[in-house]
Amino acid sequence: MWAENKVRIIDIADELGVSTATVSNVIHGKTKKISARTVKRVQEKLEERGYIPNMAATLLAQNNSRIIGVVVKDHEKYKGRLLTDPFVASSLNYLSDEIERSGWFMMVKKAHDIMEAAKFASMWNMDGMVLLSFCADEYQRLRDSIRIPFVVYDGYFENRGRICNIRIDDRDGGRQMGRHLRELGHRAVLCVADNRECMDLERYEGLCEGLGFPADFLTIPMPEAERERFYRDHLDELRRHSAIFAVSDYYAADLMRFLQRSGVKVPEEVSVAGFDDGDICRQVVPALTSVRQDAPERAREAVRLLKRMKADPAFFEDALMPVELVKRDSTGRLRH
Repeated sequence: MWAENKVRIIDIADELGVSTATVSNVIHGKTKKISARTVKRVQEKLEERGYIPNMAATLLAQNNSRIIGVVVKDHEKYKGRLLTDPFVASSLNYLSDEIERSGWFMMVKKAHDIMEAAKFASMWNMDGMVLLSFCADEYQRLRDSIRIPFVVYDGYFENRGRICNIRIDDRDGGRQMGRHLRELGHRAVLCVADNRECMDLERYEGLCEGLGFPADFLTIPMPEAERERFYRDHLDELRRHSAIFAVSDYYAADLMRFLQRSGVKVPEEVSVAGFDDGDICRQVVPALTSVRQDAPERAREAVRLLKRMKADPAFFEDALMPVELVKRDSTGRLRH
């Protein structure tokens, strides 16, 4: 190993102004008495000087690899754009910050089957995992197969223990949107989603509660080309509503662009709103009204729960994160 021959621990220590024991402890994962800032400085210098190959081998041989895996279900609806989906990209961005701040490394994997996560965790001797977008019954199957702690984003399942689940208050988000549209005078309101289950159902039911009356519901196709044809076939139905709430920003922006291409003015003729408050909300014209979920706080909560589970393997918790309506130009007062 050329890196081992050329780079000595004493060289790294001298450059950083720390002891050789500190560098050695970071390499071997003994960091409990070392500040996160110092750990990060040492890790960066090891990488810069080409010591990472030796460091990686050392980490993998230990019980404490300091690797957190983030596994996202590669659902057909993403159609090759999973990691660029606004919600997924935002989640990964903030998780990366929090995981590194805690002295861990993050590794990301796309998976069709949740059991790929078990192999992923074993291969890299992971300290823990964060899982996104899998189905309810899959989480317990994984829990029965691995020993390491894992945290779930937005799982809808009965938690029988040893799993931490972070959900957002989907129903209240829908409720806030319903109140907003009612205050603007809208009475013909439509909700669009690609299914009527779990979080999408909660958002729809909350919308109806906020409106004070049932909104219409339209199930749209997942593939983009099919959705375009579907919207063309249902244009008259779309125009019969003065406001449309899509259960994600992606679908809301997609629908808004279709309406505008079809000569429908937003929000003068139809108000459009989404959910998540990703960057896309400020990139479309008009800017998109949405329900904000606090992605940075959710990432902090995920890391906090992982630490609790590592300290106590029997610990589990269902956390519910609050949401907030963000009003922008895509929703307006009813004019006709």
